Amino acid sequence: MTGTTRSSGGLDDRRKRLLFRCWHRGTREMDLILGQFADAEIGSLTDAELDELERLIEVNDHDLYAAVSGGGKLPPEFEGGLFERIKRYGNWDRDA
Repeated sequence: MTGTTRSSGGLDDRRKRLLFRCWHRGTREMDLILGQFADAEIGSLTDAELDELERLIEVNDHDLYAAVSGGGKLPPEFEGGLFERIKRYGNWDRDA
């Protein structure tokens, strides 16, 4: 997969911006992880989940990739919730 498969049509501006940012991370691995999740879920995320995604995408790619793949940990505020959904979505966590 080389990029989004979801149109941003019908999304509000906040969701459009987040969809774009999930696909334009800086590393291809995180583009694929967050981008594929966003393609599938962005339309149904609650406002609280959008808040969490906005905070999550501020984490640098190296740390985020390590945490998603099971080789590192993020600060406690990211435990559970949306971050766990992202890991489960693509079965990215190799230790799970």
